[in-house]
Amino acid sequence: MGPDSGAYKVVLVLHLMAVIIGFGGVVVTGYFGAVAARQKGREGAAIGGAVEKGYSFSEWFIYAVPVLGIVLILMSDDVFAFSQAWVGLSLLLYLVGIGLFHGLHRPTVRRINAILKETAGGSQASAAELDKLGAKAGMVGGLLNLITVAVVILMVFKPGFP
Repeated sequence: MGPDSGAYKVVLVLHLMAVIIGFGGVVVTGYFGAVAARQKGREGAAIGGAVEKGYSFSEWFIYAVPVLGIVLILMSDDVFAFSQAWVGLSLLLYLVGIGLFHGLHRPTVRRINAILKETAGGSQASAAELDKLGAKAGMVGGLLNLITVAVVILMVFKPGFP
């Protein structure tokens, strides 16, 4: 088929849309997560719940990104190959990002939401714990954003590709 075929271009559009919706959604919900952590009571809990739903929605598009990228490589008539450094490094960074998201970020956001729900119900949860978790979520979220930017740079400039 090759990169000039209509089928390739359709898959490329799907790949790019998955990137925009998936990673864009996570960036936007990360901002609202910070807003939720600053709010107390029912408002913070409501925003936190929306953030969690936003992550769940975006997650499916993020999972589609490497699948569609692999399909593009397979459809490229050997123009692109898994042996090219930019492909392997992009996949590695993607896996690191997914690991950070599921291993650190998502559990931290869930704990923040649990605390916000407790405070909305009248409980006096630790403000210090909420601040600590908010800082952790901000740090990991920022790292995830940097990984996303690095992968986009690799995809655009394709270092090592002739």
